[in-house]
Amino acid sequence: MPTRTARATADAVEAWASHLRTERAASPHTLRAYLADVRHFLAVAGAGGVGAVGAADVRHWLRTLDGEAERTSIARKLAAVRGFFTFLVTSGRLRKDATAGIATPKTRRKLPARLSLDEVDRLLTTPAADAFGGLRDRAILELLYSSGLRVSELTGLDWTAVDTDAETVRVLGKGRKERIVPVGRPALRALAAYRAACAEHAWPVRSGPVFRNARGGRLTSRSVARSMERYVVASGTTTKATPHALRHTFATHLLGGGADLRAIQELLGHASLSTTQRYTHVDLRRLMDAYDRAHPRA
Repeated sequence: MPTRTARATADAVEAWASHLRTERAASPHTLRAYLADVRHFLAVAGAGGVGAVGAADVRHWLRTLDGEAERTSIARKLAAVRGFFTFLVTSGRLRKDATAGIATPKTRRKLPARLSLDEVDRLLTTPAADAFGGLRDRAILELLYSSGLRVSELTGLDWTAVDTDAETVRVLGKGRKERIVPVGRPALRALAAYRAACAEHAWPVRSGPVFRNARGGRLTSRSVARSMERYVVASGTTTKATPHALRHTFATHLLGGGADLRAIQELLGHASLSTTQRYTHVDLRRLMDAYDRAHPRA
């Protein structure tokens, strides 16, 4: 039978999980990852109950991870544990945050992968335009590049969210935040061709999922990634291009064309401008060219 301490710890974890679901609108994937990280932490450092955990216990847990996990993974795990203790303190369940003063492991930020314009052109024309699957996949690739959608936003898209007259789509992003994103005309044409093919298959084109699998169910993010892997190889693109790489490419090409960072932030659905600012690094050549042209002492 669980001890009183074990029950108290389990209740604290469940309360935090409920908070993440209801107050933070965390996705099922995020919730599973956070709970796994916190439960692993408690298994290593919480033998005396969550109320007995101190900074030394947190440091011991971090040492057990060193060498077994990448620094980015350790930083993510610590963020989950930090969020757990923050919740316990702010909700009055604990007086002291055991993670206070614990530094996050420094990580080396990788520049996001992106494609050149030529690579994008080759990739977008690779899916066959005379087959149903090709029409669907061409619409997927066009929309990912045209609007910078996350793959989860794309697979969650319904026909009711597509406004061809306004040339926009309404997407549900992280934290269930809704935003309106413009869609370029090539992507709209690809969507129209795919929609006509869906109608010929007697699939709904006014409601329900936009992108479906062969059985008519909603397409998954993993299926999109697998299809894109094949098209990347077929197009001769050497860059490791994923659906997320098309999102990075969308932002980088907008910046290169003179778009304002604030506008790009809104289009991508970033909560913080600092997340968007990394695209200034990948377009350093454009900034250096501008410097050389404009600075009198360049």
